[in-house]
Amino acid sequence: MVEDSRAIASLLQSNIEALPDVRCELVVDMAGAAQLLAQCAERFFVAILDLNLPDAPDGEVVELVQSHDIPVIILTGSVDFAKRQNLFKRNIADYIEKNQLAGVLSAIALVERMRANREHAVLVVDDSAAQRAYLCSLLHNRGYHTVEAADGEQGLAMLESHDEIRAVITDYNMPKMDGMEMVRQMRTVRSPQELAIIGVSSAAEKGILARFLKSGANDFLHRPFELEELYCRIDQNLDMVRYIHQAWDAANRDFLTHLYNRRYFFKHAQKIYESARQGKYEIVIAMIDADHFKKINDTHGHDVGDEALVAIASTLEKFGAGRGIIARFGGEEFVCIRILKAGEDPLQCMQGLCAAIEEIDLQGPDGSPVPLTVSIGATRELDDSLSEMLKRADEAVYQAKQQGRNRVVML
Repeated sequence: MVEDSRAIASLLQSNIEALPDVRCELVVDMAGAAQLLAQCAERFFVAILDLNLPDAPDGEVVELVQSHDIPVIILTGSVDFAKRQNLFKRNIADYIEKNQLAGVLSAIALVERMRANREHAVLVVDDSAAQRAYLCSLLHNRGYHTVEAADGEQGLAMLESHDEIRAVITDYNMPKMDGMEMVRQMRTVRSPQELAIIGVSSAAEKGILARFLKSGANDFLHRPFELEELYCRIDQNLDMVRYIHQAWDAANRDFLTHLYNRRYFFKHAQKIYESARQGKYEIVIAMIDADHFKKINDTHGHDVGDEALVAIASTLEKFGAGRGIIARFGGEEFVCIRILKAGEDPLQCMQGLCAAIEEIDLQGPDGSPVPLTVSIGATRELDDSLSEMLKRADEAVYQAKQQGRNRVVML
């Protein structure tokens, strides 16, 4: 932030730094900004700038910051239509009226939004290279990563190869495949709850808005559009996707470890089990129980107990990546259904997991080591149902405990 008013700067800085994982570096003039950027420009994802500084009265600091490829939010006084137009000609992310409390709150919310935007990519589909470049530039100013495609066929291919895409902005008239047909096909692989799609067109054809929406688009913009309208539409649609994702996570993931919960496991493990019954692949189911967990809580406290569960969960997640489902069943108990590779020995596989958990380096508040081990009960016998497999694995983990813990028993 570059702001020479100490009162405004202090208010903004303290509130921005209250955001998780955000630091705010404050300087009071353009010279200070130049020195800071020369040292560590790559650290900054957004800049908040006063247009009228003692050593840069005409907004020269904007060009300085933008030369380092950093999006810019302008702090200004009251804004009329002409001034607003001139501000956006500077290729900024947005402006904030700093003389009002609402403006300060808006600045904080915008910083938080632009940090979140960095986690998402927007696919821009348009046969005009100039229009694509223009839209990508606007989106970059708002903190988004962008992916480009020149027609509907390329757009579908890009969506398939870029999992991080959360929104699409598409033209209507394009060669090979128009925007509406592309949207229809995109909706066969990504729902409106997973992907926001905004149609854009300058065509005067009647009914185009309704047809885009009926094809599966979330929203529509007529060209030419106001920059603030574009930003509001993309932000609001991505907010909706984000809120739905958060709600889905709350329903399907464990709050502490972020592994899947029992509800998700039973819903999706059944599909894996049924495919195994049909001979499509072999599976192993394992119950994983942390050893002496009560002792960890009693000796080192529940905070360390939580750290232990998170560390075990992280190791389990790496172990199961792309090959099945790992879930927390409750307390210190986890469950895994794993699709075996051809020729993979499930006992050796589980013993490797057991050893990986034993190698976790965890320390108590006084720096003393906190040993972590697990007992694992597993089975590859399909039995008559998923429930029967789980019972067999549960019996096996009980035997592992009885035999001394920190071991694998296969039944």
